[in-house]
Amino acid sequence: MPRQAIFILTDTQGTDVIGCYGRSDMKTPHIDRMASEGIRFDRAYSTQPVCGPARSAIFTGMYPHSNGVLGNDMAPALDMKTLGQRLSDSGARTGFVGKWHLDGTDYFGNGICPEGWDPEYWFDGRCYLDSLKDKSERDFSRLVPTAQDMRDRGFDETFTMAHRSADKAIEFIERYKDEDFFLVVSIDEPHHPFICPAEYLEAFEGFEYKLGENAKDDLADKPQSQRDWAEHVAEFMGDGEVFRLDPFFACNSYCDYEVGRVLGAIDKWIPNALSVYTSDHGDMLGAHRLLGKGPTMYDEIAKIPFIVKWKGSTPEASCVDRPISHIDLAPTFLEFFGQDIPEILQGESLLPIFVNPSACSREQAFLEFNRFELDHDGFGALSLTRCVVTQRYKLAINLTDKDELYDLETDPSEMRNLIDDPALAELRNGLHDEITAWMDRTRDPFRGPQWKNRKWRDQGVKSWGGPTRPHPFDGYNPRSLLYDTAEEIDRLVYEKH
Repeated sequence: MPRQAIFILTDTQGTDVIGCYGRSDMKTPHIDRMASEGIRFDRAYSTQPVCGPARSAIFTGMYPHSNGVLGNDMAPALDMKTLGQRLSDSGARTGFVGKWHLDGTDYFGNGICPEGWDPEYWFDGRCYLDSLKDKSERDFSRLVPTAQDMRDRGFDETFTMAHRSADKAIEFIERYKDEDFFLVVSIDEPHHPFICPAEYLEAFEGFEYKLGENAKDDLADKPQSQRDWAEHVAEFMGDGEVFRLDPFFACNSYCDYEVGRVLGAIDKWIPNALSVYTSDHGDMLGAHRLLGKGPTMYDEIAKIPFIVKWKGSTPEASCVDRPISHIDLAPTFLEFFGQDIPEILQGESLLPIFVNPSACSREQAFLEFNRFELDHDGFGALSLTRCVVTQRYKLAINLTDKDELYDLETDPSEMRNLIDDPALAELRNGLHDEITAWMDRTRDPFRGPQWKNRKWRDQGVKSWGGPTRPHPFDGYNPRSLLYDTAEEIDRLVYEKH
């Protein structure tokens, strides 16, 4: 039986806009059905809640600070190998349709298929623009349409990038149904400009998204960057009880329809395939008086839906409530295809958990923030953050701003910053040690004493001295040689004397 995996990745869908995560008013029946037939992970996290960096970690298996994608419109380092390269080199077919955002150009991409993927099934944002008939259609594709706009132009689902991407994905599935393959279906929606058929826009006309207590967060004891952000988007916030953005919620439901089309093709042609659905990050949608995504670790943008269906292997209607991360996806897919997991990858395969969810014993997930985008300065400045989240607590170290500690059990809305609470000092310090150890382990280029010497815990660490950390083996290049001896390394940490 061939090995076949389909990875469905959407853009800007947090758990708070998916029905099976407790928002039945979102109208996402196809994703909800997938959860009922497989495993729903309730504590899955992005590595950095911004499109490009999040995707870089997924497809390289290395955190943004390690692969070089510190913000949008940046490409991975030259020595980074993607899943497409690793799996195509092993003999599997590899298709990628939809948003890529990793070629270092702009939001749309350059239209050029990168190494490791099948050029016949390459369809990034620039390919979509080039598929439109004329300039008027291209101009329309960048507007936020009303239902009447769609009807006046005679546009239906076939106009959208989501539909054209799903069409190519379905064609790929049928064509290669008897072969080993890895297919990525990267749906740009429900990202702005929220283009979807008129019937979805009409269904959500006047929709009121009910907000929780954190919509009235005064951010008084939070980082200054969050207060600056809140001030920047204040005109869109409303009264703090409900949030209005009808086109987004309409497009969110429409996105589910296109996911459903792909799931239908899987059921028809390859019912035993491994199917994984997630999103790159969420949207604040008025929580903490913020909109979009940016320099914060709040669950609204950092915690993402993550659902797995693998007929005959995953138990139906299962849930996992332990923290996992997008960083685990690359090793998971490599193991699924019977490949060795090179030591350079920074996650851990989830494949055993897919088969036995109750065996999940994960204790923490790590996140970061560097900057929103390379090209545009309107989305916030450099904001270096490193974060760890456990089942109960979240600690975020904001290098040039106020740090944050939240008790997610007693304060799931993340309203009370406990960073200076003496009762939690020991626990806080332990999480602090976890973050700095992770930064060391992953060779974070921004690691240094500033992360260890905080206002609430000055450890007296100096800026000079420390071990040598050779480059891990990536499966392609020769093993690193130790500078002092020119001999091949036999470990990843060498103490200096």
